[in-house]
Amino acid sequence: MQGGAFVTVDELRELIHSGEKTDVEFKKSENGLNKDIYESVCSFNNRNGGHLILGIADTTKEIVGVNPQKVDKMLKDFTTSVNNANKINPSMYLVPEVYEIDGKKIIYIWVPEGMQVRRLNGRILDRTYEGDIDITDNAELVYKMYARKQSTYFVNKVYSKLGMEFLDYDVIRRAKKMAVSRVDSHAWENMNEEEILRSSGLILTDPDTGREGITLAAILLFGKDSTIMSVLPQYKTDAIYRVKNMDRYDDREVIITNLIDSYRRLMDFGKKHLNDTFVLDGDQSVSARDKILREVISNILAHRDYANAYTAQFVIEKERVFTKNSNLPHGHGELQLNKFEPFPKNPPISKVFREIGYADELGSGMRNTYKYTKLYSGETPLFIEGEVFEILIPMGKVAGLQTGPKENSKENSKENSKENSKENSKENSNLEMGNIIIDILQAEPELSIEKVAKRLHVTNGTVRYYVEILKRTGILEHVGPTKKGKWVIRRGN
Repeated sequence: MQGGAFVTVDELRELIHSGEKTDVEFKKSENGLNKDIYESVCSFNNRNGGHLILGIADTTKEIVGVNPQKVDKMLKDFTTSVNNANKINPSMYLVPEVYEIDGKKIIYIWVPEGMQVRRLNGRILDRTYEGDIDITDNAELVYKMYARKQSTYFVNKVYSKLGMEFLDYDVIRRAKKMAVSRVDSHAWENMNEEEILRSSGLILTDPDTGREGITLAAILLFGKDSTIMSVLPQYKTDAIYRVKNMDRYDDREVIITNLIDSYRRLMDFGKKHLNDTFVLDGDQSVSARDKILREVISNILAHRDYANAYTAQFVIEKERVFTKNSNLPHGHGELQLNKFEPFPKNPPISKVFREIGYADELGSGMRNTYKYTKLYSGETPLFIEGEVFEILIPMGKVAGLQTGPKENSKENSKENSKENSKENSKENSNLEMGNIIIDILQAEPELSIEKVAKRLHVTNGTVRYYVEILKRTGILEHVGPTKKGKWVIRRGN
């Protein structure tokens, strides 16, 4: 029988007569809710959905009924519990219905199939012919459940009543230009806007209605702001800079536009507030800051669970950057680089991000973040898997020197004077460190950056930072091979 909140009395009789099975569960619950009711709710939601009927003896199928004086309290207790994320996570919204059969009160609850794995008090339950089974400690069964849930992606939801006019063609054209500029003879080069969407899996057929339409992923990537808000009003990304005012923030930007422009605006926010220390990646000088920002920003945009109303966060503090976004977890706890197995979260969004250069292949983001954080600050990033996915990037003292928004009001003149004094002090400190490095390299021009760092008892990234400044100002130059060359000082020329 097709489930739903509104079943007829005859359909309810039929369910009771057929007895308990994979999608039907009886609870006697004469004077209160059985504790194992929530086990059935969780297991039904994790499997294919099911009918939960209170007031029925499970072994005899006898209609014992629920105490009429207890009905209101039971309904209230049930809805409160399933909406409590500390009990069932993610929380649920279910509507119990009260029926009367043979003069007795019956409570019927339809539990739909969930699009993500739910936990009851931190445990994962599944529904089988044997009832509600706790599979939390069975890694293989948990893996299969996650794989099954991922077979249908929330961002593939089809909006057959929304035409191409609900998208921003200018954004699609800009994405096309980015893709074509990266790869010669790119497949998008001779495609129009609709063809690009079709080739990217952003126009699909709704399996329930058979009607074709743009998907949620298409709207998130290329939709007009008004379209995005109409289909996903809870969507937003909160960018915060918090160094002086730790109780609130020093700068903030709430972003509710398409993902293409969201990425650009988050990158600009990060560049505005983080030092740009160039480092050597092999023989090439690269911006480790930009490399890190690219990975963490693409993660919170492309791998977010958009079915969840949790606001994604991108936060810059004095000596760290961290991100948080809702997640469909495949485990819980800190992720280890050598044991990490990537899972696709929103494939159509990730595909477009790869085409335009916002991301690389699945799994590369974590490796790149490790690599460039080491180069940037000498520290190790932290990845934490859970209902909320977190990335923590330690900035270190040098990388954490942020400028922040400028204040020009007269009321702040005294504070600005103090800040200017600090800036002058910092500039003097920079000059002093630069002179120390020059003196060392002038005496021993063959020294490597690593050896200079050891001599000064600072990180390699710190020395690279000052060396890049000296190179850009023409004071310092490295001549010859990377390992066997030498430093030339041009001070005073």
